[in-house]
Amino acid sequence: MVNAMTVLSTADTFLARLQQERLLAIVRGTDPDAAVAASLTLFAAGIRFLEVSLVTMDALGVIAEVARLAPADCVVGAGTVLTIDDVLQSAAAGATFMVTPAVTDAVKESARLGLPVCAGALTPTEVVAARLAGATVVKLFPASFGGPAYLKALRDPLPDVPFVPVGGVDAARAAEYFKVGAVAVGVGSPLLGDAVRGGDLHALSVRAAEFLVVRDTANSSKATPSEASV
Repeated sequence: MVNAMTVLSTADTFLARLQQERLLAIVRGTDPDAAVAASLTLFAAGIRFLEVSLVTMDALGVIAEVARLAPADCVVGAGTVLTIDDVLQSAAAGATFMVTPAVTDAVKESARLGLPVCAGALTPTEVVAARLAGATVVKLFPASFGGPAYLKALRDPLPDVPFVPVGGVDAARAAEYFKVGAVAVGVGSPLLGDAVRGGDLHALSVRAAEFLVVRDTANSSKATPSEASV
């Protein structure tokens, strides 16, 4: 099981670290070995936040292996978390944060356990519900539905909500989301490509470097929207 003090420490520092790192890699696939290899390649490239979707083959085993091999400053979570049981099993495997596609019982259970949770929401009503349920951050999903302009519109009435857009986020779109106030972005296939199917890990490292340049550029700005308003 996850050490209770580790969980509490993670809950206290998760948002601050996410605001600094700003990239959340999303690993999902049908090849467990390839998922582990891709995850470790991302860590070696400089990515520090990573979620393993529970739709991945042997997801709990992948989470356990990635958590075991990850550098000490890396944060490994579980994605596509839907139920209370998903939360409990993922935490037991070594996940220290949860990501949901919607506002489900998993959000309240994660909060109850002191686990940071990135809760999926799209509409203003869902965003508010996610926060009331205990979401640490709100996963704007699918972000491709409205793009950066939609995030900007949401932040006008909800300026204090930390948003993480997920869905169709490539490096260029990540830069746009940062400009309109995203705390971080979740990146799946535009970053992972075929690596989760046993593809080119060097190409994965190159793509990771591109995202990191975008992140570093945003962080080097005198005052990014997220820093000014979160």
